[in-house]
Amino acid sequence: MSVRIVLGAQWGDEGKAKIVDYLTADADVVVRYQGGANAGHTIKAGDLVFVFHLIPAGIVHQEKSCVVGNGVVLDPVALFQEVDDLQSRGISVEGRLFVSDRAHLVLPYHKALEQASEEKIGDDAIGTTLRGIGPTYQDKINRSSGIRVGDLLDSEALPEKIRANVRAKNEILEKVYGVEGLEEVPLIEEYMAIGERLTPFITDTSVYLNEAIKTGKGVLFEGSQGTLLDIDHGSYPYVTSSNTTAGGACAGSGIGPTCIDEVVGVVKAYTTRVGNGPFPTELNDEMGQRIRDIGHEYGATTGRPRRCGWLDMVIVRMACRINGLSSMAVTRLDILDEIEEIKICTHYTRDGQRVDHFPSDLNVLAECEPVYETLPGWQTPTSSIRSYGDLPENALRYLERVSELAETPISIVSVGPDRDETIAVE
Repeated sequence: MSVRIVLGAQWGDEGKAKIVDYLTADADVVVRYQGGANAGHTIKAGDLVFVFHLIPAGIVHQEKSCVVGNGVVLDPVALFQEVDDLQSRGISVEGRLFVSDRAHLVLPYHKALEQASEEKIGDDAIGTTLRGIGPTYQDKINRSSGIRVGDLLDSEALPEKIRANVRAKNEILEKVYGVEGLEEVPLIEEYMAIGERLTPFITDTSVYLNEAIKTGKGVLFEGSQGTLLDIDHGSYPYVTSSNTTAGGACAGSGIGPTCIDEVVGVVKAYTTRVGNGPFPTELNDEMGQRIRDIGHEYGATTGRPRRCGWLDMVIVRMACRINGLSSMAVTRLDILDEIEEIKICTHYTRDGQRVDHFPSDLNVLAECEPVYETLPGWQTPTSSIRSYGDLPENALRYLERVSELAETPISIVSVGPDRDETIAVE
């Protein structure tokens, strides 16, 4: 069995959950290794629709195990909402869901700080989901104020840690942002109770995963945000607070890089992003709205309309390089079924000079103009097609050009949201 990473190759919302769900058939364990409840992963299987923010998408397969790794910042309230929803629909997580004792906890003061900060910044805000992700990672790096899942097991030390943090955070909330602080006692009581409920799930997941790999089990790593949101390599500062790229899978789960057999990058057939920051191929016109309406491009976590544009191969090539992609899974090809002419951005220009690589400086990126190739659309439905060779000729031309520009093969094509609306490229 293989050890495989599935991650987003753009700004997120590429359809990673569907690809993870599809590939879970070949895995025994599915792992979330970074991020938190700021990502919404949607799965459609027949009449059933699931939206996950923390639990790996593989949980809907009853015979599979799922791991929330140490690189995740865990909101236990959100986790239990997902657990309760699954159980109400007849899916048990008992004995199948494992949470790293080293994962850091999101607490209410993290959310309060993030909201206060975004409101104070105003129009120049990062555009976060207000789930407390950034402040939690800040506490993790700060070291003296981070609270980990394993701390929930220490009923004597936990109240003191929460009490000290609440007092420190309240000073910031009240004196810096001028908003009301939080009460200590209710928060301590809440997290003591959370500790009791979470205890059966808490595991040294590095040991668990390495043992699984050693015994030949298939392990599938699920990235929660796209490459361009990586804290080091993304469109900084309009990024998330963790490493979304392939290297994050090892650090965020406690396995070595030599364990990885394959990295699959999920590429939406066009480009979208949520939040602020330059977007070279963005379509602020009728075509952009048309793609948004056909694709129902609204955030699963926030409901915000996504910014839409043509496929940007500068971004995709960067994702191939940074992640060492073995192959690409192209999703939402069906959204382009009605479009008469389809454009692909092959490179940028700036001050008359060709730009082939994604700039680190967003001021430079904002001055870049996309250069397009225009391909004819296929204007015929693809959602019922299950064989790659049966796709319309112009759809094949589009996919082949994407693969050529990325210098990376395509292994999967998705032509609809349902699990069955998937084509394996032989």
